[in-house]
Amino acid sequence: MLMVVGGAAIGREGPTIQIAGCIFRKVNQLIPKSWPQVSKKNMIMTGAAAGLAAAFNTPLGGIVFAVEELTRTHINYFKIAILSAVIIAGLTAQALLGPYLYLGFPNVSNLSPYIFFAVIAASTIAGFAGGLMSKWIVGILKWKSRLKKISWEIAYVLGCAVVLVLIAMFLNDSVLGSGKEQMTNLLFTDEKYGGWLAPVLRIIGPLLSFTTGAAGGVFAPSLSAGACIGSWCAEMFELSNTNSNLLILAGMVAFLTGVTRSPFTSAILVLEMTDRHSVIFHLMLAGIVAVVVASLVDRRSLYDHLKHQYMNDLENDDIRAGGVDDKTKDKGAAR
Repeated sequence: MLMVVGGAAIGREGPTIQIAGCIFRKVNQLIPKSWPQVSKKNMIMTGAAAGLAAAFNTPLGGIVFAVEELTRTHINYFKIAILSAVIIAGLTAQALLGPYLYLGFPNVSNLSPYIFFAVIAASTIAGFAGGLMSKWIVGILKWKSRLKKISWEIAYVLGCAVVLVLIAMFLNDSVLGSGKEQMTNLLFTDEKYGGWLAPVLRIIGPLLSFTTGAAGGVFAPSLSAGACIGSWCAEMFELSNTNSNLLILAGMVAFLTGVTRSPFTSAILVLEMTDRHSVIFHLMLAGIVAVVVASLVDRRSLYDHLKHQYMNDLENDDIRAGGVDDKTKDKGAAR
C-alpha cells in the first residue's frame, strides 16, 4: 500500500498472489486431521492462481500461470482445486468490483495482412528488453546482497526514491505508478506514439522500485513497458491506429514473457484483459518470439533466479546455524 500510494513502479498482483497463497496455507493448517488432507504445496499453488485471477479478473490466466510457472507436476493432481479456487476468487472479485476488464476493449479491426512481420519485430525488441531488465534486476539484487551494513541498504533505498522523484519532477512523471494509465492512454486515445523515452522510463521505474526489496508485483510494470515499446515500434512503422493497438498488445505479451519466460500465461493474461480473441494467434506469436530472444540474453527467468537465490540463502542459514562440517553442509543442500 505504501509503494502504491508513493507512486512506485510496481504492480498489485505480486502481493495479491502472496497474500492468497498465505491464506490457503493457513486454511490448510486449520483443516481437521479427520478430513481429507491436501499437500501444502498444492494449497499454496492453488492460492496463487486464485490471487492472480482476482487481481486482474483473468481466470484462465490464473490457471495457466499455475500450470506454466508455479509447478512442473501434472495438472491432474490439482486441477479441481485450481478450477474451484479461481472460480470462487473471480466471482468474489466481480461481486465487489463488477464484471470489469482490466484494460477494456481496444479496437483491433481491419488489420493489415502483413502485420505479422511488425509483430515479430516488436516482439523481438520487447522480449530482448524484458530479458535485459530481468538480468539487471538480478544483478542489482546480487550486488545488494553483498552489502554488509544495514545503513548501506537504507542509503540505497533512499537513493532510489530520490532518483525516481527527480525523474518524475524534471523529466516525465510517467515513470511513476504501475503503468496502467500509460497502457490505457495508448490503447484508447489517438495518441498512439509515445516516443523512445517512454519505454526507457518504464524500465527504469521497476528497476529502481523492485530492487529496493519493497513488496510489489512485476507483471503490471512489465506490461506497461511492453506497451510503450509496441507504441514506439508502431511509430517507426507509421501504422494506423488499429494496427498500432495490436503492436501495443504484442509488446505487452513479449516484454512480460521476457521477464517470466511464460509465453502462454502472458498471452492469456493480455487476451483476458482486453477480450480481443480475434488476435490470439498474434499474441501467441509474440510470446514465442519473445521467449526465444530473451533466452539469448539470459537462459533463466527472473523467478528462476530469485528462487535459486532464496534456496542459497536457506542453505547458508542452515550452515551458519549448525556449523560448517560436512554433515551440516549436506543437510543444508538437501533442504
